[in-house]
Amino acid sequence: MPKANGFSRFASTVAEYSGRPAVFVLALVSIAVWGLTGPIFGFSETWQLVVNTGTTIVTFLMVFVLQNTQNRDGRALQAKLDELILTSA
Repeated sequence: MPKANGFSRFASTVAEYSGRPAVFVLALVSIAVWGLTGPIFGFSETWQLVVNTGTTIVTFLMVFVLQNTQNRDGRALQAKLDELILTSA
């Protein structure tokens, strides 16, 4: 198996941690805090821009992390299937 490069190690770590329940709860709490601060800031455009910008950045970056993880999983699955085919032939 080839040595994992820096991005692959980073992507694996991010994918592992982002799939945990605590991270989901943290995201829910963050959105709740953002929503509850709406009246304090008068539901201003800046208040909306904060969450819109944050979620856009996180979504954009997570696309690459998840694609990397999916590609590695696909390669591993294909290697296992190839081995099963070779042993059953």
